[in-house]
Parts: sequence; C-alpha cells; structure tokens
Amino acid sequence: MSMASEFKEFVAGGNVMDLAVGVIIGGAFGKIVDSMVKDIIMPIVAKVFGSPDFSNMYVALSGQAHDLPLVEAQKLGPVLAYGNFLTILINFLILAFVIFQMVRAVNKMRKATPPAAPAPTPDDILLLREIRDSLKK
Repeated sequence: MSMASEFKEFVAGGNVMDLAVGVIIGGAFGKIVDSMVKDIIMPIVAKVFGSPDFSNMYVALSGQAHDLPLVEAQKLGPVLAYGNFLTILINFLILAFVIFQMVRAVNKMRKATPPAAPAPTPDDILLLREIRDSLKK
C-alpha cells in the first residue's frame, strides 16, 4: 500500500473527521465563552471589586504611582501585572464549569434513557434451536 493511499484512508477515516468537527466546534464554543466572560461576567465582577478594566490592575514594584495605566507604569519600571492573569483564570473557571455541566447533563441523559429492547430472534434461528433440542432428546 502506498503512502498516498494510506494517508487518504487515514484522512477519510471517522476519527480524523470527528476530530476536525470537534476542533471547529471547540473554537466556536471558546468564542462564546470569551464573549460571556468579557461582556457578562467581568462587568459584574468588576462592579463588585470596583475596577471596570482588569487589564490595568497591577502592583508597582519600583515605586510607580498606582493610578497610572499599566503601559505607563511598565515604562517606569517592573510591575506585577496580575489583571490579565485574573481575566484568563476567570475565563478558564467558567469554561471548566460549563463543560462540567454539559458532561453532567449528557451522563444524566444516558442514565435516563432505557435500554433498547432486544431485537426479536429470527425464525430461522428459532427453527434451528428446535432442531437442536429435538436432536438432544
């Protein structure tokens, strides 16, 4: 078998197509979660903590004034810029929670679905069983 035909078989296989669909859906889902965090969750969190923009949250390490924007404070010396990390951390926690809820819902649906009734045994199999039982007697 040539490498080209092996590659064609690999690409046409179900696993690669499933992976491609999963990556595309995952990218779209990531955008939805990013929007939810940025546009819905972060304004609420910012309202609670009093800062509408987490990207400018930092701890000055060289005596910079705390009211400077992050870029200006970084020009004056090192700063511990924790705001972006905080945003990404909240984004991760929300994403993990949403995925947990989705997996939980799927598991509940699987448990709630009764197993399918077994297919009726074909007549030829029943006849063969009768013949087998007759021969045993």
